[in-house]
Amino acid sequence: MTANVFVDTNVLIYAVDQADPPKQQSAQVWREWLWETNRGRISFQVLQEFYFNAIKKQPAAQSEIRKEIGDLMTWRPITLDAGVIVHAWKIEDRYRISFRDSLIVAAARVADCRYLLTEDLQSGQELDGVMVVNPFLTVPASLA
Repeated sequence: MTANVFVDTNVLIYAVDQADPPKQQSAQVWREWLWETNRGRISFQVLQEFYFNAIKKQPAAQSEIRKEIGDLMTWRPITLDAGVIVHAWKIEDRYRISFRDSLIVAAARVADCRYLLTEDLQSGQELDGVMVVNPFLTVPASLA
């Protein structure tokens, strides 16, 4: 069985933001691979953060961003319920990472993901059974 990959907000932002072309290209390669392999997973937290930040950067692109979010709904977003929050507190205490990042890791666990695609945590670090992968230092083929 192929392992699922939880995608953090920053990867989605870079995929639509033209301010950093090398990161945009890497994020788009990852996004395309995740669509092709059906391995991408997210949470409603990620969708909310993506919408807020993408609209702030590109107010004129609101309809395109909403369409992207509609498409991302097929990635089975995880709801942040009481169980996820309690699990995030345990991760926060154990690994001494921010609560926001702890929520991402907890949601990745609920989504049965082996990998977390983010630049916000140390690449190669394992948190609660989830391996952090920096999408700007690693290519999708490395997970195949």
